[in-house]
Amino acid sequence: MKPHVGVLALQGDVREHLRALESCGARVSAVRRAAELAEVDGLVLPGGESTTMSRLLEVFDLLEPLRERLAGGMPAYGSCAGMILLASKVLDGRPDQHQLGGLDVIVRRNAFGRQVDSFEADLDIAGIDGGPVHAVFIRAPWVESAEPTVEVLGTVPDSPAAGPAAGRIVAARQGSVLATAFHPELTGDRRLHQLFMEIVREH
Repeated sequence: MKPHVGVLALQGDVREHLRALESCGARVSAVRRAAELAEVDGLVLPGGESTTMSRLLEVFDLLEPLRERLAGGMPAYGSCAGMILLASKVLDGRPDQHQLGGLDVIVRRNAFGRQVDSFEADLDIAGIDGGPVHAVFIRAPWVESAEPTVEVLGTVPDSPAAGPAAGRIVAARQGSVLATAFHPELTGDRRLHQLFMEIVREH
């Protein structure tokens, strides 16, 4: 039976993630309500605007149900804004911004700067075979620090072009929770979605 994977559909790259997951063999659905969340085997938190998504989690009464599912071990994958939401703490966020605490990391919001500072890079990601992953960063966060329980999967290559971003953590995993600062749903490379599907199946 196909794993049932939801995409949090409050705002952001919902369609792109649904398409990517479907092509990896998932039965997919958009999640906006607690009842829909209760039915899925795993959840993707897409890129978008983390403060808006945080507010909408409260409006749609999803904040506590989502925290409970994560605490219970539900597999989750967050890209960009999703990484921010999953983190235990955020720097440069809004004071009223909610954190889901699925990943024991401190992330810095908009770490790479504003929209003009969006960029692309080829990254080696642990657990991903077949060469580097082409990563698209759009007003992306980075992981400022991670607890020892967090596995670092990828960092920005140390090059003159990287500047202050060199060596920063941009992909991480803790148990059944996966997060990237970039947007694999925008490139057509399905390897990160396949990795998440493996996590869902194992779980």
